[in-house]
Amino acid sequence: MIDKLMKLQNGTDIRGISIDYKDKKANLTLEAVKSISYGFIKWLEKKIDKNSGTFKIAVGMDSRLSGPKIKDCIIKEFESLGCTVYDCEICTTPAMFMTTILKGYDCDGAIMVTASHLPYYYNGMKFFTKDGGCEKQDITDIISKASNCNGEYIGDKGSVHKVDFISEYSMLMVDIIRKGVSSGKNYEKPLSGFKIVVDAGNGAGGFFAKKVLEVLGADTSKSQFIEPDGRFPNHVPNPESKEAMDSIKIAVLKSQADLGIIFDADVDRAAIVDSSGTEINRNSLIALISSIILEEHPGTTIVTDSVTSTGLSDFISELGGIHHRFKRGYKNVINEGKRLNAQGNECYLAIETSGHAALKENYFLDDGAYLVSKIIIKMARLNSEGKNIHSLIEKLKVPVEGLEYRIKIKSDDFQEIGKSVLHDLEDYIGKVNGWNIVPNNYEGIRVNCDKLNGDGWFLLRKSLHEPVLVLNVESDLNGGIRTIVNKLKPFLINYKELECDL
Repeated sequence: MIDKLMKLQNGTDIRGISIDYKDKKANLTLEAVKSISYGFIKWLEKKIDKNSGTFKIAVGMDSRLSGPKIKDCIIKEFESLGCTVYDCEICTTPAMFMTTILKGYDCDGAIMVTASHLPYYYNGMKFFTKDGGCEKQDITDIISKASNCNGEYIGDKGSVHKVDFISEYSMLMVDIIRKGVSSGKNYEKPLSGFKIVVDAGNGAGGFFAKKVLEVLGADTSKSQFIEPDGRFPNHVPNPESKEAMDSIKIAVLKSQADLGIIFDADVDRAAIVDSSGTEINRNSLIALISSIILEEHPGTTIVTDSVTSTGLSDFISELGGIHHRFKRGYKNVINEGKRLNAQGNECYLAIETSGHAALKENYFLDDGAYLVSKIIIKMARLNSEGKNIHSLIEKLKVPVEGLEYRIKIKSDDFQEIGKSVLHDLEDYIGKVNGWNIVPNNYEGIRVNCDKLNGDGWFLLRKSLHEPVLVLNVESDLNGGIRTIVNKLKPFLINYKELECDL
């Protein structure tokens, strides 16, 4: 049993197939969910030195088809252990964390049933305490305790309370935006006159249109796919999806909206589209929120993942900030921000190019709704000055070309193969004219290429979870990526373990 459960660990959460699909058989079964829920309670008992019979636990889910059965299974397990359980029904991942700190709830722990942007037949579990989301080792410990589940419990049965927590969470966002805009003349409805399109991809983010923006006076009548539908029939709820971003861009232009907002399924990520239909995502989204944060906290450090562009780094520096690239993985980025603060180096923003954005002022919680709220506040203020949101990133240098290649490693020992390739690459770089390894790099090998040898940069790194080497390349020259790849390919084809189709 323990080996099967360990295969469900996906870094800092649980992910698995919850609905049989073609040749894929469900492995996130209700039996597995029950055992993991038991493990979470036993892990909590040790962490906070408290009897499970006095625990308060919140459980929520996104719109996935398997969500209700999994949520009910978790709740029944907690109830049988004597816990007081808050059934938050459809909710968001960031909101579930807030149940642990909001007065009136003060939950000891919370679980969100979600698999983020993965296809509908997947599902998963994310875990929270008052300290934030669980770390990788925490998940391992939870699973190890799950193996002790025997179905025999002693003590009184707990209680279950259905709550409309997303409405309470929504009012937090409403108050934040009201106070942030604070024009004085229209405090209750500071977004009156704005037309905003929300695209939730039929995930859990539709609440933001009705319960936040409309309350603040915005016209959200052209919002799309805001009704929860676990089949995700229109497009995958993922700001990194071209199909999804094209959809929201078309909606913004067609409705002549001031802003478009798109969330992933559980709303811990977001991206936006401005009134011209221009996508503000990845590097441009980081630049936008960095400009806002640096205005509030001059000179602060901005932590990002490793694949951010040279243009973004220059943009942050020109605003007086410090750009600190770190490893891929939103948890890695967030934890690095926390580490810098603990050392006395101010960091008010940790953000990954995928759209996970965590602000120090908001518990370093990656919250797509909070990120968007900060942007909306700035949009409203700029509007009173006759400016738009894109004016904040006019000076961001955008590369002429940018691509990502995924090079498969055909070996069971893919970690060692990947390590060997990266080690040998350092020697190879020294023999290529115009190429220099970037110092202080925390992941893979990042190389700057001069104007005669690609005019850009590349990063070769190991994937966090897959048998893959990931090659990110950018160039400020038409054809520059091909120049860089052609110089790198002779090195890579020497490894028979690599599927090097560059």
